[in-house]
Amino acid sequence: MSGPVLWEDTIQAGASWSLLLRRGREFRIEDIEGGANVGALFYNFECPVERYNMPDTLKAQHTARLTKGFVLYSDMGRLLCSITDDTRGWHDPLGGHSDARAVREKYGASRYQEQRNAWHRNTRDNFLAELGKHGLGLRDLSPNVNFFSKVVVGSDGSMEFIRANAVPGDAVTLRAEMNLLVVLDTGQHPLDPNPHYAPKPVKFSVHTAPPVAADDLCRISRPENTRGFINTERYFL
Repeated sequence: MSGPVLWEDTIQAGASWSLLLRRGREFRIEDIEGGANVGALFYNFECPVERYNMPDTLKAQHTARLTKGFVLYSDMGRLLCSITDDTRGWHDPLGGHSDARAVREKYGASRYQEQRNAWHRNTRDNFLAELGKHGLGLRDLSPNVNFFSKVVVGSDGSMEFIRANAVPGDAVTLRAEMNLLVVLDTGQHPLDPNPHYAPKPVKFSVHTAPPVAADDLCRISRPENTRGFINTERYFL
């Protein structure tokens, strides 16, 4: 069970946020209205050249989705974070994120000068704005996870976005296995067929996490994960 709340806030619709999530902390994201999408990037805070590796994460765990019991691998065979709780059961690691051109073509031209905070933002520019706060840039942009979104891959390789995957109150909890730079954005999923610009806000909170037990679900769910925990623990000796 997570410890007391250390910090909580709301990320508004179409907005971005970044934070340092220290090893031994848990980060909970809650879908307030239902139908949210949270694009997320993960980096080793002390050495951001080490970052989330989507191919290794999926092939090591024999999956094309993320949920409770799964972990996120770095490109150095260590664990960035673990999914310790999840009410939804499916989060998308494949669909990527939107850019300015895609948003303009899908939702129409929009400028802050006319529409203020309702203007059409895109995830790529939001990610780059957050990365810039930490001395990172375009070359550091990597594949992202889309929390609360479900994308099913057909036998022919086609990708289908499942509408209304998440409902109000759905939540996912991540435990930091190293000190993490976490970058978040609440823009719509790039495969969302909704023709209207309608991103959703989410709540987040940071908690202390109990020590990782020998029978921790994320640790024992795959033999590869056990080795990943050992590699990460050696990193912190």
